[in-house]
Amino acid sequence: MHTTDADESLLIRGIGSLIAVPRGPLCGAAMSALPTIRDAAIVIENGRLAWFGPQRDLPAGAAALPSLDARGGCVIPGLIDCHTHIPFAGDRVEEFVRRVAGESYLSIMQAGGGIRVTMRAVRAANEAQLVDQALPRLRRMLAGGVTTVECKSGYGLSAEDELKQLRAIRALAERVPQRLVPTYMGAHAVPPEFEGRADAFVEHIAADDLLNTIARERLARFCDVFCDRGAFDVAQARRVLERGLHHGLIPKLHADELAQIGASALAGELRAASADHLEHLDEAGMEAMRRGGVTAVVLPGTSFFLGIPHADARKMIRSGLAVALATDCNPGSCMIESLAFILHIACCQLRMLPSEALAACTANAAAALRMQDEIGAIERGMAADLVALDCGRLEEWFYTPGRERVRVVVCGGRVVHQAE
Repeated sequence: MHTTDADESLLIRGIGSLIAVPRGPLCGAAMSALPTIRDAAIVIENGRLAWFGPQRDLPAGAAALPSLDARGGCVIPGLIDCHTHIPFAGDRVEEFVRRVAGESYLSIMQAGGGIRVTMRAVRAANEAQLVDQALPRLRRMLAGGVTTVECKSGYGLSAEDELKQLRAIRALAERVPQRLVPTYMGAHAVPPEFEGRADAFVEHIAADDLLNTIARERLARFCDVFCDRGAFDVAQARRVLERGLHHGLIPKLHADELAQIGASALAGELRAASADHLEHLDEAGMEAMRRGGVTAVVLPGTSFFLGIPHADARKMIRSGLAVALATDCNPGSCMIESLAFILHIACCQLRMLPSEALAACTANAAAALRMQDEIGAIERGMAADLVALDCGRLEEWFYTPGRERVRVVVCGGRVVHQAE
C-alpha cells in the first residue's frame, strides 16, 4: 500500500524541535551529533521532503498548502525496524515460563523446542492466516512510529512453507502503509525431517530452483542465515549466502549471539548489509565488519527477554562501526513489538545517548537495509516518512519509558496515524 512518490503536498508547522538526522551510515561521534532546528517547519511535495528549516524562513506559497500543526512537538524521521521475524503463527508462552524458571534458550532449542515449535504452527497455517496474525502487530508498530519494517521468513523450513511466508509478506505490504522489506531466511534451524543432516538441509533451502523462484517473483531482497553454536556453521552459512548472492539476494547474518564461531568475520568477508545480535562480537569480527562496511545491528530486547548480557554497543561505536537498533520481534526470544521500548533499553542498559539511539533506528537502520538513499534521514528529496512526538525535546521521550508519546505518523507524505 505504501507509495514512495504519492502525489501528496503538506506543510508541517509548529515544530518545537526538528531532529535533522543526516543520511546514513553514521559512525562514531556522528551518531550523537544530530543537528536540531528549533521552531521549524517542513514542506512535503509528491511524498518527499522538499524543504525544511526555521519556520520564519518558509518559502513563498508554502503557507497555502494543506497543513499539520505539530503543536510544539519534536519531529524525527520515521523509525525503521530493521530486524523482525514477522510473519509467524502461534506463540511460545510455555517456553517463556520455562526460561523464567531457569532453563536456557539453547537447552530448550536442543530439546526440540524453540524454532521448531513455531515451524509447526507456520506449516499448519495458510497464507491468509499468517497475514491475519501479522496485521495487528504491524498496525501497533505503526502507531509507535515505525514506518519501515524488515520481515523475515525462516519458520517454514521447507521450500513450500518458506515461499508461503514470503508471499504473506508481499500480501501484507498491500495492506499496511509501512514499507515492508522481505528477507529470505530458510537457514534458521534444521527441521526434524533433516535431523542430523544439516548439510543436506542446506542443499534443500539453497537449491537453485527455490532461489530462482524467490528472485523471479521478487519475494526477497536479502538472504539471512543463523550462523551460531547449535545452528549453522560458517561453511554452511557461506554456502547459503553465496548462492543467494548469485541470485541477487544481499547477505545478512545472525551472528555471534550464542557463541563466537566466526560469523561476524564471515559478514565482513561477504560485505553483508548487516550482522545482527553480536553479543559475543570479538576484535577480529569488528575489524572484519569495518573493512566490509557491515552495519552492526544490536538487539537489546532479545538480551532483555532472555536475561543474558547485552551486546557492547559502546565498544562498537568507539570502534567506528555504524550501529543500528531493532526489535527482533519473534515468538521465542523477543516478543517485543515496540521499537520505542527497545530504544529505552538501549539508553538505560547499553548507555547509548538519546541521539545515538535515534540515529541507530533511522539512518543506520536504513543502512542495514541498504536504503539510506531513500529513508532514515531529514534531507531534501528523501521520502517523507516522519513522526511527531508530543514532547518538545528528543531527550524527554527517552526520559519517560512506557509512555505513549507518538502524536502523528506520516508515510510518504500521507498522515497514516494520529493518536486520539
